[in-house]
Amino acid sequence: MQPLDLPTRGADEAATEAATDAAAEAARQLQICNACRYCEGFCAVFPAMTRRLEFGKPEVDYLANLCHNCGACLHACQYAPPHEFAVNIPQAMARVRVHSYADYAWPQSLGRLYKHNGLALALALAAGLALFLLLALALNGTLAQGPLAGNFYRVFPHNLIVYMFAPIFLFALLALALGVRGFWREISPGERATDAPGAAAAEATRDALRLKYLDGGHGQGCNETDDAFTLWRRRFHHFTFYGFLLCFAATSVATLYHYLFGWHAPYALTSLPVLLGTAGGVGLLIGPAGLLWLNLRRHPLHGDAAQKPMDRGFIALLFFASASGLALLAWRDSGAMALLLALHLAVVMALFLTLPYGKFAHGIYRSAALLKWAVEKRQPNRLQLGSE
Repeated sequence: MQPLDLPTRGADEAATEAATDAAAEAARQLQICNACRYCEGFCAVFPAMTRRLEFGKPEVDYLANLCHNCGACLHACQYAPPHEFAVNIPQAMARVRVHSYADYAWPQSLGRLYKHNGLALALALAAGLALFLLLALALNGTLAQGPLAGNFYRVFPHNLIVYMFAPIFLFALLALALGVRGFWREISPGERATDAPGAAAAEATRDALRLKYLDGGHGQGCNETDDAFTLWRRRFHHFTFYGFLLCFAATSVATLYHYLFGWHAPYALTSLPVLLGTAGGVGLLIGPAGLLWLNLRRHPLHGDAAQKPMDRGFIALLFFASASGLALLAWRDSGAMALLLALHLAVVMALFLTLPYGKFAHGIYRSAALLKWAVEKRQPNRLQLGSE
């Protein structure tokens, strides 16, 4: 007897169904919240929610990316599990967010990488690139050279490093820019982000830089493992965010030194690029280590457990990029410099290769949602106008 040849669902169909289910569940919970409104003063999600009576996909995507997953509303909610309404806004929003990243990803075909960009993939990619670079150095005889007085370009020529990283960096920027443009067009049809008034743009920038809504809406912080408030998640995010910016600033200053002034590396330990890079590197050790610690011990009802591999993969790449960079600085005058340089370049390359399709995207989309809210709150409430 021949087995029945039953059609099987494709990966795209299954992903679409999962996204639809996540949006529908979030909409159900938002309808309950909209009737209750106990949490209206907690964060921007709830006052933005009260301006709506229906929650289609654009509205749900907007509110999901506005949510900072602080957990305050979950611990305050009278309808949270085990209540039959099972309202868990942080978890519902987290499940929608990852689907929104995939839906707006550019190119669209790479959107599914958000579902597979986990810790194992991040470490395997970094290890594979490191092995490739180490083999290249071994074959040309530069891996076991003696001390090179910190001159990285005697291991990898400057132009070669530029040719390796520039296309990856520019593609990451393009992919993120086109993705967030599609997101903005969906949540704000007919509007452009550049149309935002100066006051709204300034407020959104300030809220993003301060990570305002990681204070729980009351200034005391997030709920992590229990009902107790803590500001540690906000602090570790600040270490991570500003550490990344300082490292980027160090690279930018070094680029100006090289091309504008003709000052070539290696730079002195007291030079601006080294000082910025060292401060940023320390921040990228403390921040990711702290975020991993919180991630491992967080309340099981917070966020989406299925996304932990993606979270930890991004955290790991940030941490190892910093650790390898600081080690390279410390031993740049030793015979281990070529080995450390290859490891550092491999981790940084893996980080930028996964940047458009990993946890980094949440900061970009969240900033766009904050801008949307800053603009929206300055506009008349259509529901109030309709009731007058």
